[in-house]
Amino acid sequence: MSNRTSRATTLGVLTAAAALITVGAAPAVAGGSDGGNGNGRTGYGQPRSYELTVMGTSDLHGNILNWDYFANAEYTDRPGNDVGLAKIASLVEQVRAEKGAANTLLVDNGDLIQGTPLAYYYAKVDPITEGAQHPMATAMNALGYDAAVLGNHEFNYGLPLLRAFEDQVDFPLLGANVLDATTGDPAFTPYTISTVRPDGRGKPIKVGFVGVTTPGSAIWDRANVEGVLEFGGVVEQAAYWVPKVREAGADVVVVLAHTGADGGSSYGDALPFPENAAVEMAEQVPGIDAVLTGHAHREIPERVVINEQTGEEVVLSMPLRWGMRLSTFDIDLSYERGTWTVDSVNAELLNANTVPEDPEIVDLVADQHATVVDYVNSVVGTSLAPMSAATARYRDTAALDFINYVQALEVQRNLTGTDAELPVLSIAAPFNAQAAIPAGDVSVRDIAGLYIFDNTLLGVRMTGAQIKDYLEFSARYFQQVSSAGPLAPSQVTNAVTPTAQTGTPDYNYDVMAGLDAPLTYQIDLSQPVGSRIVGLAYDGAPIDPAQEFVVAVNNYRQSGGGNFPHVKDAPVVHNAQQEIRQLMIDWVSAQGVIDPAVFSSTNPDWVLTYGGEPLVIE
Repeated sequence: MSNRTSRATTLGVLTAAAALITVGAAPAVAGGSDGGNGNGRTGYGQPRSYELTVMGTSDLHGNILNWDYFANAEYTDRPGNDVGLAKIASLVEQVRAEKGAANTLLVDNGDLIQGTPLAYYYAKVDPITEGAQHPMATAMNALGYDAAVLGNHEFNYGLPLLRAFEDQVDFPLLGANVLDATTGDPAFTPYTISTVRPDGRGKPIKVGFVGVTTPGSAIWDRANVEGVLEFGGVVEQAAYWVPKVREAGADVVVVLAHTGADGGSSYGDALPFPENAAVEMAEQVPGIDAVLTGHAHREIPERVVINEQTGEEVVLSMPLRWGMRLSTFDIDLSYERGTWTVDSVNAELLNANTVPEDPEIVDLVADQHATVVDYVNSVVGTSLAPMSAATARYRDTAALDFINYVQALEVQRNLTGTDAELPVLSIAAPFNAQAAIPAGDVSVRDIAGLYIFDNTLLGVRMTGAQIKDYLEFSARYFQQVSSAGPLAPSQVTNAVTPTAQTGTPDYNYDVMAGLDAPLTYQIDLSQPVGSRIVGLAYDGAPIDPAQEFVVAVNNYRQSGGGNFPHVKDAPVVHNAQQEIRQLMIDWVSAQGVIDPAVFSSTNPDWVLTYGGEPLVIE
């Protein structure tokens, strides 16, 4: 719970890091006369105190229904989460019924139009730039959102599609630090002010929403934004715009910050501003009452940060991704001498799995949902041979070779300068032992089964010595054995380690392959961890420890997932925020035919051995 001392509602203007013109959105009237919760009044009927509730979603990623399009079934996960705006709608209506609809506002924290086949379909297959209505716009308009901030994934499909989406929604898309590359002016609305009138009378309360987004889009979507948009720092631009919102009369300021809570950047020092800066912003920028944060796909019910200049408390909340949670900020205000003042802010999360889907939202998108279900079950190509992932944990398979081939090909295609001259490798993990590509017709769902996570693709630069270290670390996945077998898979895989005391999960084992020439090696399980990689060679020659390679990796691994060595600190040479799963689908759609001979040799790239003798696993 957070409490604060009273303070004036207008703060002095802070010095901006860069000169910008003042751009403000026209106030949107959000309050009405259908309810009130003032406790006590002045002699003129003015409430003396009031509670305002601001609800927030983040990282919805195109999830409207509680549906897994790749599984062709209702969404489910181990913790029992539900997803989608239809679930969120039921939570929103609960809060509105409890608080009085006129005493609530609803906002979103970005990453709206990318992440599901539903979102992809209306960006690429039947794009909204050609007349279709985006289902996210339909659902969010029906829910009555007051504002949203741009997430980094809003730029994935290009600016024409983003502008088309902006035209379809009934609320402003905010981006105070998204700047026109030519003029330096904001390219999107920096802020908006919503007006709430307690009990439908008395002096209204003005609620300012400032929107800032992580500046990494300058790298992740360089192809879409370079020369057109620039991205200022979260802290620097908030320091400029928050005073402007106060000057415009805001009694309450909420920052919609599509940035993680704590510092750090997946793009290293390629930009002068950090990727994740919500806490830093709350500490350094006076005048903020609450921060809706996101981008990191984590769950923060309430976090209190002390502003270093004023000593005031700033409350942060982050709802879990895909509509699994709804953040609520209860903001208590008091009225004295013509001024509304924030007294306290309390935040909590509501769980979407506690409510049914809102039937109105379900009905609104039913036809588009059915269209996309048909699409993901549609045939996009033909495979000349079956490919199974059943043995991919302990045997070189065409299934993982396919993933590595598509990843490496895409990274190579985007390399420039001297990086384009380096050999390209790729890593892939055996995510799903049940996955199989059949011989004959192949559907979108078949391909997606090989890659069940929504990871994105990066390319990093590593040396031969670092690659050997990486493979040695990966080989910890295997148990040490006492003979060449025969052995059961359970006697070989999922080794217990100090950090994986119930066994190393399959997704923390990587195999590596070359694109234009083979990378070959043996994993000798007669040897201890750290000394298992034998005969590591590239294009038939022992690998040079000093030679540089570009390695295609997923964002989970590059950000430190699994704690693999070197990859987190390796120079990033490609990062366009492309979903690997979608890249595979696109490749099959473009080629029409999957021929395993193109990317998988009859001679395995890697084998498990015992003292040089191939391991027999049955």
